[in-house]
Amino acid sequence: MSQYKIILSSNSPRRKELLAGLDLDFEVRVISGIDESYPADLAVDQVPEYLARKKAAAYDIADNELVITADTIVTIDNMILGKPENDAEAHGMLKMLSGRTHRVITGVCLSAKDRQRHFSVTSEVTFKVLTDQEIDYYIAKYHPLDKAGAYGIQEWIGYVGVTALNGSYFNVVGLPVQRIYEELTSEFLNR
Repeated sequence: MSQYKIILSSNSPRRKELLAGLDLDFEVRVISGIDESYPADLAVDQVPEYLARKKAAAYDIADNELVITADTIVTIDNMILGKPENDAEAHGMLKMLSGRTHRVITGVCLSAKDRQRHFSVTSEVTFKVLTDQEIDYYIAKYHPLDKAGAYGIQEWIGYVGVTALNGSYFNVVGLPVQRIYEELTSEFLNR
């Protein structure tokens, strides 16, 4: 799999750990300041893939490079829950997810000089009814302001709150590595 120098366009420690789990050599290269806006009339389900492609367009890709860009959203009631700006907003998001099923969608773009593949992976996550005390404990101890939807499934709140998962666990963590592996091996690394 060494025909490409793989570049992960993310500073997320979770994405780095997940991609490393595929036993691929890669480096992290992030272009800061990429505009992450999207058209207001774009369907919610299409936003992550649109943003992954937009991030990929910012790279000047060399002949031997393969850039992986991604964007993850949490959505409920056709609304996107981004990263909360403060503890109160995090609390409100977790109250909204409490006792309900929501979707986590990750858009991924794999870009080489001569080809590009992009796709989205959707997982459904169901939470039990969370008490205010559970939500407050989680926010105080884990500070989830850097996470879409104000939670990380791999943290305490996932242990005590998630009652069902339909789809890829790793997608919910932040990177659908099984699908990335399939795309890499079928479209890029065996050619």
